[in-house]
Amino acid sequence: MATASNSNFRIQITIIGVLFAVFGFVTWLNGTLIPFLKIACQLTAQQSFYVATAFFAAYFFLSMPSTFILKKTGTKLGMAIGLLVMGVGCLIFIPAAQTRDFNLFLFGLFLQGTGLALLQTAANPYVSVIGPLESAASRISIMGICNKTAGIVANLVFGATLLSNSEALEKQIAEATDPSVKNLILNDIASRVVTPYTLMAAFLGIIAIIIMRSSLPDIGQQTSDNEQGDTEITVGKTSIFQFPHTVLGALAIFMYVGAEVMAGDLIGVYGKMLGFSPDQSKYFTSFGLIGLLIGYVLSIVLIPKFVKQETWLFVCGVLGIFLALGSYLTEGVTAVTCLAALGFSNAVMWPAIFPLGIQKLGRFTNTGSALLVMGIVGGAIIPPLYGYLYENNIAGLDFRSAFLLIMAICYAYILWYGMTGHKIGLAKSETVKI
Repeated sequence: MATASNSNFRIQITIIGVLFAVFGFVTWLNGTLIPFLKIACQLTAQQSFYVATAFFAAYFFLSMPSTFILKKTGTKLGMAIGLLVMGVGCLIFIPAAQTRDFNLFLFGLFLQGTGLALLQTAANPYVSVIGPLESAASRISIMGICNKTAGIVANLVFGATLLSNSEALEKQIAEATDPSVKNLILNDIASRVVTPYTLMAAFLGIIAIIIMRSSLPDIGQQTSDNEQGDTEITVGKTSIFQFPHTVLGALAIFMYVGAEVMAGDLIGVYGKMLGFSPDQSKYFTSFGLIGLLIGYVLSIVLIPKFVKQETWLFVCGVLGIFLALGSYLTEGVTAVTCLAALGFSNAVMWPAIFPLGIQKLGRFTNTGSALLVMGIVGGAIIPPLYGYLYENNIAGLDFRSAFLLIMAICYAYILWYGMTGHKIGLAKSETVKI
């Protein structure tokens, strides 16, 4: 009987591990899609950054409704629906590629983000529920490693597929004087997404079927806000916006995700501007993810046994500022290495900021969590802002100085939140003014 139970647990943890790998695979494909669509749809840099906008905006719109949807559907069906929505988003890439319609690509990306937001909301509780509570932390670590490893694989595989020989193709496009010849080249480039995204859609559909037929328990969502008690700071409160540490925490998540997307998804574009060929820069996102993976593992080892999460957040925030400065002051491989190392700095941000933002919320915990998740929209807003600043030469900023300015602001705010912001409004005697 024990053996059957252990076997069932292994099947369940494998399924959840595959789901977390899907999260990482789909999310970090943006690092390859940005330079690919820039070529295929003949976009400016700022326009290409709307790839991140379309994808991450879905989290802003779905974070609150996801909990309501899952209460109606149940978690297993909710995960299956999320996977199928992502699959439809992948299939949208087929007509988008055939017409080279960038808006259609963006719609497909928004659907992928929508499905992923629902899927993540449903899948996250399983990590704690399946298996002993005392080993939940190790399971969370395994899921994180699955996520980041899949992101690395995604960029290596899709970088080699979508951006193969892109330097020579860009030269052909630039030299083409006949519009029909130019269109043939661009159509051929755009068609590269059809097969891999069709296969992705099929894979997501298969995973949806496996989940519905699996032994995963159809767990309920976390305890509702109304079923949780008051803490010393929630008595008499009626709105999540009466908790400054949570509102400020959502802004910290906004800054963190914006900085992570800047460092991870835009590193290939940045490298190209430094003079690297597209055939070289297409792998740069994977280098950043390796840094993220190393930082993630090191954080697991150090926190909280050797260092408090607030202290580690401070260290990584300071390191992030220095690395951004290093990318500005150096050239070539050294500058790209600084950018990739930003992944290490970013690894601790989410696991440190999130618990600080929801501490002592009591009956407002679920609403507070949803508000923090809405902060992911930073990944949708900050990259296009960066493109706007340097493409329009605002205040004399070029691509390097604009990058440094935005990253410095993001990390400075995160530092402030880790040191001071997360404490505002937590004292029992403190009156919160709205």
